[in-house]
Amino acid sequence: MTQAPGHGQTLPQAEAFARIRLLRSPNVGPVTYRQLMARFGTAQSALEAMPDLAARGGGRYRVAGADRVSAEIDAVRAAAAKYLFEDSPSYPALLREFPGAPPILTYRGDIAFFDRPAVAIVGARNASAAAMRMAWEFAAALAGQGRLVVSGLARGIDGAAHEGALSAASGGTCGVIAGGIDVVYPSQHFDLQQRIANEGILIAEQPPGVEPQARHFPSRNRIIAGLCAGTLVVEAAPRSGSLLTARLARDAAREVMAIPGSPRDARARGCNELIREGAVLVQEPDDVAEMLDSFTGNPRSHFREEAPEPFVHAAMAESEADSDLDIAALLSSAPVSVDEVIRMSGANTPTVQMALIELELAGRLTRHAGGRVSLAS
Repeated sequence: MTQAPGHGQTLPQAEAFARIRLLRSPNVGPVTYRQLMARFGTAQSALEAMPDLAARGGGRYRVAGADRVSAEIDAVRAAAAKYLFEDSPSYPALLREFPGAPPILTYRGDIAFFDRPAVAIVGARNASAAAMRMAWEFAAALAGQGRLVVSGLARGIDGAAHEGALSAASGGTCGVIAGGIDVVYPSQHFDLQQRIANEGILIAEQPPGVEPQARHFPSRNRIIAGLCAGTLVVEAAPRSGSLLTARLARDAAREVMAIPGSPRDARARGCNELIREGAVLVQEPDDVAEMLDSFTGNPRSHFREEAPEPFVHAAMAESEADSDLDIAALLSSAPVSVDEVIRMSGANTPTVQMALIELELAGRLTRHAGGRVSLAS
């Protein structure tokens, strides 16, 4: 199914199957998946240990059924798609570095496009005609320079960016699907999605057949931001998904760029807000190219630091002297960073991480963006 990094040996089918099964098991997300793999070495060993881990966390556990995984693999094949594991040499290097990156993707198209430097172009669904034309022109110019234009296949700016990239003679584009690799959303982009699969690359994190839900779009946005050294926002309203993508890029020390607009146009407020906060103002495709070509991991977009959230818990004073510290007692329904839990517990990092896995597998823990956790509601 894939190759292990650093040599040409193919990943054994049994281990590839077990990895898919591990990721599809209840309460296992990218963070828990990686911690289990680091702790047990193989997915099969992790699967065997999970019921006992959940029992220690106070719950019962059943891993994903083998029949379910077999059916998923058949559906991937039926969609003319393939799996891409994070330790494959073909897995995008920048995405691998991104916090919470998908351990396994499915894809259709030419995986060689991931060798190109990538730039995200995102924006409003109800974009103005002028903004859509600008997105098309920027994408065409940047793809014509040999870059991979990444976006989320939404209406408006996303669609214009994909179309513009495909218009370039050497153009390439990556469409990140919110649902399964075989699901078209929105339906009006059926032809565009097929064209990207034939001339570019489509990727998905969700299993085949999954229709996109509201919770899937922030996950898709993190993939868009993670693939690229920089994210360009063309037009966006405040509190939009496009701004979430930009802020995810900011948090990962990637470049954030925005095209300014009229302060009287609500669709431009998101871009203007980003620029005020520290995003780099761009007006021409060459501005974006210059930013990306000079990117060394230290972005020129500088945002104001957000104040850290205070972490106060009534159980802490009582727990300080407890050598058998109950990690669950340090948590509440309010999300808190894992680093803060480790600091307040006084325990070592592996001990706390394993305790959190036990609680998560037992259904008692919820993980949030930014490495935060809370008790499940």
